[in-house]
Amino acid sequence: MPMITADDGARLNVKVEGPDNAPVLMLSNSLGTDLAMWDVQAPEFSRHFRLVRYDRRGHGKSDAPKGPYSMQRLGRDVIAILDALKIKKTNWCGLSMGGMVGMWLAANAPGRVDRIVLSNTACRYPNGDLWNDRIRTVSEKGTAAIVNGSMERWFTQGYRERAPDKVKPFHKQFLKTNAGGYVACCQAIRDMDQSESIRGITAPTLIIAGSQDAATTPRDAEYIQARIKGSELKMLDAAHISNVEQSEAYTATVLKHLHG
Repeated sequence: MPMITADDGARLNVKVEGPDNAPVLMLSNSLGTDLAMWDVQAPEFSRHFRLVRYDRRGHGKSDAPKGPYSMQRLGRDVIAILDALKIKKTNWCGLSMGGMVGMWLAANAPGRVDRIVLSNTACRYPNGDLWNDRIRTVSEKGTAAIVNGSMERWFTQGYRERAPDKVKPFHKQFLKTNAGGYVACCQAIRDMDQSESIRGITAPTLIIAGSQDAATTPRDAEYIQARIKGSELKMLDAAHISNVEQSEAYTATVLKHLHG
């Protein structure tokens, strides 16, 4: 895995798979996870694309410089990765915070993206108190204080009961996430409002929502769809981490969109 340095000196952990001459697909993970959250999709995606995964700053093996971060800062990290890999244009699939970064990229650097998938995500959070409470808790007690509640939001009760082996890696990823990096990313989400900028997105866009997602609700997905002209919305029977809970349907849905 290469380490790529952003313009402010932060080192970002990147993994590249698949044929060098294939179209590029970049995957971006949710808050509190690392690039391994896409392990279930990687084998199939890398058959069709040059697959680029990375740990967002503050997560995984990437550096966790002092925050707060912003969507612009996180978007510039993506551009630094693309430039270092000499990639002019990429397809994009981002889940949760990965979708938020994808919205910034498509709205502010449209020449760098082709088709995009915005999965289980939101473009704004009018209630900042939710994030302030989480920031305070993690700052004082670490990620362990909220890991169980996060897993309950991320996966339906039925899935947690029948597939604990699939949930356990996410529990571990969450606990390993740097508390300062987690907080800095929470600040970026809290301060984000992309409800107007996404109106300018012209890339073919697929929005994926989980019908039982309490973190980024179907209403959040509909709100985004109403603002991106020509975008499509696909609902899956899942909670927040839909790429795992409905892995086969998710993979097929994404590939169908990316192949046009």
